[in-house]
Amino acid sequence: MASPFAAISVSFFFFFFFFFFFSFLALAQSSTIGVSYISRTLEIQDRERASPSVQIAAAYGVLLRLLPSHSSSFEFGIVSKEQCGGDSCFMISNHPSSNKNGAPEILITGVTGVEILAGLHWYLKYWCGSHISWDKTGGAQLLSLPDLGSFPHVQDAGILIQRPIPWNYYQNAVTSSYTFAWWDWKRWEKEIDWMALQGINLPLAFTGQEAIWQKVFQKFNISHLDLNDFFGGPAFLAWSRMGNLHRWGGPLPQSWLDQQLLMQKKILARMYELGMTPVLPAFSGNVPAALKYIFPSAKIARLGNWFTVGGNPRWCCTYLLDATDPLFIEIGKAFIQQQLKEYGRTSHIYNCDTFDENTPPVDNPEYISSLGAAIFKGMQSGDSDAVWLMQGWLFSYDPFWRPPQMKALLHSVPVGRLVVLDLFAEVKPIWITSEQFFGVPYIWKVTVLFLIANKCMLHNFAGNVEMYGILDAVASGPVEARSSENSTMVGVGMSMEGIEQNPVVYDLMSEMAFQHRKVDVKVWIALYSTRRYGKSIPEMQDAWNILYRTVYNCTDGSYDKNRDVIVAFPDIDPSFIPTPKLSMPRVFQPYGKAVPRRAVLKEITNSFEQPHLWYSTSEVIHALELFITSGDQLSGSNSYRYDLVDLTRQALAKYANQLFLKAIEAYQLNDVHGAAGHSQKFLELVEDIDTLLACHYGFLLGPWLESAKQLAQDEEQEIQFEWNARTQITMWFDNTEDEASLLRDYGNKYWSGLLRDYYGPRAAIYFKYLLKSLETGNEFSLKEWRKEWIKLTNDWQNSRNAYPLKSSGNAIETSRRLYNKYLQKQESFS
Repeated sequence: MASPFAAISVSFFFFFFFFFFFSFLALAQSSTIGVSYISRTLEIQDRERASPSVQIAAAYGVLLRLLPSHSSSFEFGIVSKEQCGGDSCFMISNHPSSNKNGAPEILITGVTGVEILAGLHWYLKYWCGSHISWDKTGGAQLLSLPDLGSFPHVQDAGILIQRPIPWNYYQNAVTSSYTFAWWDWKRWEKEIDWMALQGINLPLAFTGQEAIWQKVFQKFNISHLDLNDFFGGPAFLAWSRMGNLHRWGGPLPQSWLDQQLLMQKKILARMYELGMTPVLPAFSGNVPAALKYIFPSAKIARLGNWFTVGGNPRWCCTYLLDATDPLFIEIGKAFIQQQLKEYGRTSHIYNCDTFDENTPPVDNPEYISSLGAAIFKGMQSGDSDAVWLMQGWLFSYDPFWRPPQMKALLHSVPVGRLVVLDLFAEVKPIWITSEQFFGVPYIWKVTVLFLIANKCMLHNFAGNVEMYGILDAVASGPVEARSSENSTMVGVGMSMEGIEQNPVVYDLMSEMAFQHRKVDVKVWIALYSTRRYGKSIPEMQDAWNILYRTVYNCTDGSYDKNRDVIVAFPDIDPSFIPTPKLSMPRVFQPYGKAVPRRAVLKEITNSFEQPHLWYSTSEVIHALELFITSGDQLSGSNSYRYDLVDLTRQALAKYANQLFLKAIEAYQLNDVHGAAGHSQKFLELVEDIDTLLACHYGFLLGPWLESAKQLAQDEEQEIQFEWNARTQITMWFDNTEDEASLLRDYGNKYWSGLLRDYYGPRAAIYFKYLLKSLETGNEFSLKEWRKEWIKLTNDWQNSRNAYPLKSSGNAIETSRRLYNKYLQKQESFS
């Protein structure tokens, strides 16, 4: 039986592709000045890449895992850049033997295994109407594939798609903790497959570096006990690597160090087999405290407090070795050489972010230039072909980096040996205000963020769950940066802090690595739902058009750190929370006499950060209506069920923000009945959202905790690892009995189990004291609220109760019920 999607895959998708994408294929090469700067590095990488047979075998491995029943329909091959017109490319053509029974139907060739698999994805996407996403966000939609022997042909001349820019970067330094912390090889293999299919050829490879550091620091007489104080716990390694904290969540068991080093070797081997260029870490200056005693004359400075309660030295105030000290180069060289010894090879690109959240002590440009030169020399001493890859985040948030200081750092390294990641390019591109990073190559990234410069997309903070994006910026930003005058751009990239969310953003951004012209998002989004769900349903196309105009059109210039009240509950006296109708603080009237509240807030933690809302909620509710209406036709689609749960959650979360403010408003009006009613409805809504989230695997707490325990070697490690996992998503660092850490709820998640057992009970404690204040006529007991909330947090972090690993409940029925209960009569609450 032919695929139900075959009819439109042959005609509609071919028509779309031919007119929408083919127009740029005849364009001249899109090289920039920046590409010429890195030409030597590109030549070295091409020369040292795995053999064609190894890359083809690796590509076939991905194909077999993705399409085991259809793998015989494809044949792969490696071609030279010369055959591609001088750039990296993939080519899709009809197989010469496709008319023979049982023969391959489609031939896909590329410069590397990555290009081959990107070509496979392109063909599946635009000729077969398929969609590929992470498993947690719906997985791959392959129901639209035709039967064997019926794959759509491309035009006789074939299709050639060139990369307009060499590199497609992936990951953020903290993704390793927010997302990858507990991954086993099975999950890593899936991710590397996904990277290759998206055309990613420049991924970070940070796993297992603590084992390398252990061996390096032992050469400098640092003991095992000293390193126990230096390394963070398994869920906090990203921040101990950056020098933000030490020991918190540790110590690291030796078995963890050994296990992760073996994992890194597997990761690197697979990346190299596919023709990728993995980015390894380099020495940034972060050193164990013991080093200052072993080398008392070394220039080692103690850094300031990074969000700990009271500057607790057990966790805070790490040590940084000055890059101008000769010991810096010595350690930097030893680290590079130890990696070469362990891994057997390198692709010569190293990430180092010495100044990320660590401002230099002196702003003299000459001193800054000497720092940059010394950092690079540490890499170059270990690898003469080293290239320094640096995040450009510091240029965005730290006022220290004015043009003279920025230029001094960027020009301290030979041209072509420093590449910058323009980390928040989809919102705040630095390349525009810095004259193309003063002539240094960059990558445009979405954080999704963009930076010689690699242009990057930052997009997500802390792995928070929030529907958000700027699709128009993604579809145009990389092209504008690349085509700008004297462009030094050398790549695009995605630098989210956490993955497995907002698949539409990553689908489009990955495609921009091969787009020479701006993408018309209206046209693109019209086909997105058809590919994602395997069916063309007008109501779903209308719904996605609404989402494109609303949640995926954030143009207010704000980053999206999720501060919804449910997941980031405010720690503040309710009298000082602004509400829509009241602008003055509440006034008490005990014993009939008005007594004003405290005039000022005394603590920085007494704050209420308004949740980010940049769209009309009524329009999004209408999109949800359309989703629910289409449920009977799409009930079998895992991707649809994920999107339905996510959209329902999004709408209910914004409604919860307003419910909370109504409870606060009632409190400020001395309305006991109103405050009690709205508080109870808020708590009921939290329970209902938890039930909704349980309907899809992508929103479960259980897998996060279970994957942590699975990596443990004994019960002691299991307890430690689970505590790490629970703590990362709630509150970090020690707290006093009534003083919470500032690092609370940064890694918040909308996960079933977390709402029911933590977020809901926390809100209930707050409302208990709010109502008590009204009933007694006394001020809100902020201190008592904090005591009980902190105890709840610590108890939950230390608990061992298990959570479901599989979804339960009917997503469509639950969404419909909650829509009717909470949203049907809501016109707007924006």
